[in-house]
Amino acid sequence: MITSVKTTLAVLVGVGIGAVSMNALRAQANPLAYFIAEITVRNEDGYTREFLPASTKAIEDAGGKYIVRGGQPIAVSGQPPAQRIAVVQFENIDKLSAFIESAAFKNSQDIGDRYADIRIYGVQGVSR
Repeated sequence: MITSVKTTLAVLVGVGIGAVSMNALRAQANPLAYFIAEITVRNEDGYTREFLPASTKAIEDAGGKYIVRGGQPIAVSGQPPAQRIAVVQFENIDKLSAFIESAAFKNSQDIGDRYADIRIYGVQGVSR
């Protein structure tokens, strides 16, 4: 009976190790992706009242997670950054691409263009 308990325990440990290994491999195959925006606001009231709610909703609905929002960027080398920076994390580059192609993103950008100059780009992160 003790042998069967040891065998069962060994099998369960093996399954657990296998599950953890598979998750690690899957994570490496799909690195995180980041949406980066450099923002120079021209109309603070319109930007805050109209653009931020629309943009935030579009990002959150698409599964994005703010990593940086606003802040005070510091120039280290080269041209100084815009007055505001936003960095949004997505699960992978496919989720980021779907967000960029979404109607919600495009609509929020139409609003944002009225109140700010926004430079946007996306980048795939390193494997996890």
